[in-house]
Formats: sequence, C-alpha cells, structure tokens
Amino acid sequence: MGQTRDLPKQAFDYHQAGDLAKAEVLYLKILKEDPHHVDIAFLLGTLYLQSGNPDAAIKFLKETIKLKPYHAIAHSRLGIILQEQGKFDESIKSLKRAIALDSTNVDIHNNLGAVLTKIGKLDEAVESYNRAIKLNQEEYRVYSNLASALKESGKLEEALINCNKAIELNPHYAEAHNNLGTIFQEMNQLEKAIVSYKNAIELKPDNPELYSNLGSALKELGRLDEAARYCRHAIILKPEYVEAYNNLGTVLQEESKFDAAITNYKQAINIKPDHARAHSNLGTTLQEQGNTDEAVFHCRQAVTLDPGSAELHNNLGAILQKREMIEEAITSYDMAIELDPDYAEAHLNKSFALLLTGNYKEGWIENEWRLRTKTHSLRNFNKPKWDGSPLNGKTILVHAEQGFGDTIQFIRYLPMVKAQGGQVIFECHNSLNRLLKNYAWIDKIIEKTPEPDIKFDTQLPILSLPGVFGTTHDSIPSNTPYITADPGLAKLWGIRLDNDSNFKVGIVWTGNADNKKNRIRSCTLEDFYSLLDIHGTTFYSLQKGPASVEVDNSLNKTEIVNLNDQIKDFADTAAVIANLDLIISVDTAVVHLAGALGKPVWNLLHFAPDWRWLLNRDDSPWYPEMRLFRQTKLNDWADLFKKVKDALLQKINNTKTLSLKYYEKKPTLTLYDCKK
Repeated sequence: MGQTRDLPKQAFDYHQAGDLAKAEVLYLKILKEDPHHVDIAFLLGTLYLQSGNPDAAIKFLKETIKLKPYHAIAHSRLGIILQEQGKFDESIKSLKRAIALDSTNVDIHNNLGAVLTKIGKLDEAVESYNRAIKLNQEEYRVYSNLASALKESGKLEEALINCNKAIELNPHYAEAHNNLGTIFQEMNQLEKAIVSYKNAIELKPDNPELYSNLGSALKELGRLDEAARYCRHAIILKPEYVEAYNNLGTVLQEESKFDAAITNYKQAINIKPDHARAHSNLGTTLQEQGNTDEAVFHCRQAVTLDPGSAELHNNLGAILQKREMIEEAITSYDMAIELDPDYAEAHLNKSFALLLTGNYKEGWIENEWRLRTKTHSLRNFNKPKWDGSPLNGKTILVHAEQGFGDTIQFIRYLPMVKAQGGQVIFECHNSLNRLLKNYAWIDKIIEKTPEPDIKFDTQLPILSLPGVFGTTHDSIPSNTPYITADPGLAKLWGIRLDNDSNFKVGIVWTGNADNKKNRIRSCTLEDFYSLLDIHGTTFYSLQKGPASVEVDNSLNKTEIVNLNDQIKDFADTAAVIANLDLIISVDTAVVHLAGALGKPVWNLLHFAPDWRWLLNRDDSPWYPEMRLFRQTKLNDWADLFKKVKDALLQKINNTKTLSLKYYEKKPTLTLYDCKK
C-alpha cells in the first residue's frame, strides 16, 4: 500500500528529471488504479504536451477539466495545444476561460497574447501582453512577445523599446535577441539585425529558427553564399523545418538558380501544404521560368490560404501584371492596400500598372510611394518638397534617384522647372556629369552624394516632376533632341568612323547587372548574330560593363566593332550615337540617350515591359524617333529578332543617302535645345 502511495512522487521525480518515458508508465499505472486522480491526469497531459504528442495531451487535459472544471492551468495548456493545431477559436476560448478562473496568472495572459498575435488580432494581443506586464513588470518573455506584436502592427519604435527591455531584464534570453533581429530587419537596419541573430545563436546554437532568420537577413544584404550556408545549417538541425526551406529557396531564386529554388519551395509545401508564402514564392519563381499558368495557380493558392496577407496579394498582382492581366493585377494591389494602407510596395506596383495603361493622373500619385519602399535610399534634406509653385528666385535642388535611364528620360522637365523663375541645381551620378554639364536649364550640376554640401530652398526627386506638372499622355514634353552631344566629341568620333560607308548600327544586349530587372529584360549577344549577315551594315557594340568582353570572346568578333575601351562615360556614348544611323538595344539607358538625342532607336522589349512603354503599340510618346519591338511570347527573343531583321533589311533598302554628319547639322532651336 505504501508503495502505491509513493508512485505519484516517483512519477513526478522522473518527470522533473526529464525521464518522460518512465514518468509516463507510472502516471498511466496510477490512473488505471485511480481514474479520477485529477493531478495525475493533468501531469500526464502536460507530459504529452512536452513530448510532442498533442492528441494524447488534449485527451488528458480534457479529462482533467472534466474532473476539475475550474482547473485554470489545464484550460491554459489546452489552449496552447489547440493553437498549435491551428484551432484558434477553440484555443482563444480555452485561454479566456483560464483567465476567468485565474486573472492574476501572467502566463495565461501571455499565452492569449501569442494566439491573438498569430491570427492577426494585434490590438487585442497588445492588450493581453500589457495586462501581463501590469501583473509582473519583471517578466522578460512578455516584453519580448509584446515587441513581436508591435512589430507586426508596424509600430517598430515601440517594438524596439520593449525588446530592449526584455534583453535588459535577461541578457541571456535568445528569443529576445532573435525578435530584436526581426525588428531591425523590418526597419531595414540589416547589419544590426545580423548582430542580433548572431547574439541569439551564441546563446542557443541548436535553434534552427535563428540560423534561418540570419540567412534571410544576409540575403537582403546580398551576401548570398553566407545566406545559403546558414539556411542549410538550419535544415541540418531540423530536416523538416519549413521556413528554412522557404528561405533557402528565396536565396537560390536571388541567385537565379531557379530549379534549385523550386525544389526547396516544393519541399516546404510537401512538409506543410498550407504554407502560403512558399506557394507564393514558388509562383514567382515559376513565372521567371515562363511557367505562367502554374505561377498564377500557386499565387492564387497563396492568397486563398492566407487571405489576410497584403504581401501575398501584392505578389499575385505582380504575376498577373507580367501576364498583362492588368485589371486583375490592380484588383490584387487594391486588396493589398486595403489590408495594409501603408504598404508602399503595393502602392508602387499599382502605379506601374496604372502608368502602363496610360492612366498617368492616378499613376503619378501612386508612384510617390516609391520614396517609402524598403529599397529606396531615404534621404533627409531638411527642405520642403517642391509643389510646382513659382520659385521667385529661390534655389531648387532636383536630384536623381534611380537609374541612368530615368535621369535621361526625365531631365526633359528641367526647362519647365527653370521657367518657374528660380535657380536650378541638378544632382546626378558622376557618369552623367560630363554629358549634362552644358545643359542650358541647369545653373549648377553637382555629383550625387549622401548629403549635398550646397544651399537650396526646396528640393524634388526627378521622377516626381511628371506628377508635379500633371503630365498626361497628350502633354508629355516630347520635343527632341533635348540633349545634345558635345560637338567636339561628336566631330572626333565622326572622323574615327568616317572610313565606314556602311549603315552603322549600335547595339546593346544587356543592362546594369546590379538591377534586378536586368536578367528579364536582357537578351544575349548571340541573339544579334542573325543580323550580322545583312549586307552593307557595320555593327558597333556600345555595351559597357562585364558583358562588353563577350564581343572579344565571340566567334563573330570580327563582325562587331567593340567600342568599350574608348567609351568612358555617357558623353562619349552620346558622341558615338550621334554618328550612327540606328541604335538597336534592349531596354537600357542607351535607348533613352538615343531617344533624347533624337536619333532613330529600336527598343527591344520583354513580354512584360516597363511601365513607360505602355501596351500594344510600336511607338513611344516619350521619344518620337523610337520604335518598339515586343516579345509576343514570354522569353521568345528569336521571333522578335526575326521581325527586327526584316525591319532592318527594309530600312537599309529604303535608305537612299546617309544623313549629314552630326557636327555639320544646323541646330533646331526649340524650348528644349535653345540656349538661355
């Protein structure tokens, strides 16, 4: 009899020592002898919770509640398990019942907050955590969880304060360091995020989540090899870890290793078929490979699984837009914005869709959200943005913000700025300074720096000018040329090319390798080979960057003149273009430069074109001398080049006499090329 009385103590001792198997045997033996032993039923339910047997845990916790309906901790632990099973309504019901029974229990309020955070009821979650803190202001775990809820609410500064409080209370709490990393990552302070994740790993080196999160931050910094290594280590620690497979997939996708990325996304989905983000990521990768139907399917599946995710609706919109399903894309962007009104990326994507369809009025407004996206370098000028009102002698700083092509396209607005009666300072990339130094409507040109050391009264990013001036399709300032090549340089290049009596064609096949869109919009040098047998033509490579050496390594290198070594900057490129008869290029800064110079230019467009080229037309309202060649099937450059070849043959046959040399032409004086 005494031995039977000792069994509960023996079982509990085993349980406390971590020997769950022996504890389980004794607990079951006790319950067989005494099925109404409420404490043992509760301990057995807790043991199964700890050992990862949720169904058994639920069975014995419910038995505990049946025997003792007012057992608050049993209700609480039942709520935890139901939450892990995705039964959120039942979980919340159990946790609220536990609070009704014991409103002073910090852990129960904390657990309720965790469930509410998971289902997106963030205001209620914050209230639960705050109630827990009122009960115990030294409970570091609650501060850490509160920080997570605040981060999800977009209240990043408050989140930072509470996370730091958790670390102050317990510097060895790895979860708080991890949460701090996620907050810094959301704030785009990636170096700080990496430090926090590494601090967490030092404290808890066997936690796979920490390695996966570190990999995610490294990916955003572009340190892809390191990112992949940490994600793979997370998978080694936990082979069924869904998030690590998903994160590794994003790294591989960034490296353009699409097959490997797809394998990892599919592995994540195999483990967790309802993983919405993996479906969305799989969709975007399939789109990259041209599997558009599958891409749309998985992105639609993602929003079905998680209809409350603004990011997933935005991703679906981007996929639909690439298929030229513009109205549906805008609907998806609107849904994302409805869910998160401050979601800058969704606003920006919507602007691209609107501008692509020629809806400039709404498009320019939405496009201002680009200044709030994560990828935009925020600059604090401490001066007001210009609203288009008369300058009356004030000084305005107009600053370049994105690529060279954007600057070349939108500098056409500076005469309109100058007409408002002020001094115009223009800040741009160094590669454009020599080209623009004599631009008539710039009073001073400065090199782009983090903080310009110059006095001014107001400022505006150059891409905001079309919106300020209310540009519509019919009011685009399209007179060309609005940029001119330096006459001395143009004459020099004219002399260099004078011996060539052929029809001279400049070509470019790829853009800036650092631009994420470059791989999509670029063709290959080999695609141009089909043009090389056209009699009476000479092809000049205007390609800059690493790809320029492809000409020298090409089997057809004798057919193409490589000018890379002789072109220092855009001033040289402009001088060369001035002496050529035609430019044929994919969508790069060179097509903008040729268009701005008023030279004939053929722009080779991917199936999903940039917003500025509109849809279903072969001309451009921005550049009268430009002709657009569009892919009719995704990634099908071969068919496009057949059309280019036919058009080039026709153009050469129709060319009776070559034009005057550029430096012999008389300038046409218009608003855009006359001197002050």
